[in-house]
Amino acid sequence: QVQLVESGGGSVQAGGSLRLSCAASGRTFSSYTMGWFRQAPGKEREFVATINRSGIIKYYADSVKGRFTISRDNAKNTVYLQMNSLKPEDTAVYYCAAREAGFSSFRFEYDYWGQGTQVTVSS
Repeated sequence: QVQLVESGGGSVQAGGSLRLSCAASGRTFSSYTMGWFRQAPGKEREFVATINRSGIIKYYADSVKGRFTISRDNAKNTVYLQMNSLKPEDTAVYYCAAREAGFSSFRFEYDYWGQGTQVTVSS
């Protein structure tokens, strides 16, 4: 089992940047596929980005491609989401998730979730 704690959220103006971090407990972090999802008020939780166990393969939602970068440091048990050129439509609670099996962009296939961190982008 793994516990996930997100940090780094906040308020920023459009065009700004934020870096989210997700710290995982346990000694098997490198065995998990990691993902970032987000949920805006009144909307379903949606996929943002995912990264495979080694950190080599990454996949992004079209809405964030070219602006967001997912990365991981297995030595630090941490996954990151660098968010640049932020837009008001990026406003949401961002969740970190872990999956014991392979690569996936489907939220129902993730096994563990953090509590989320709020990101607010003003115009």
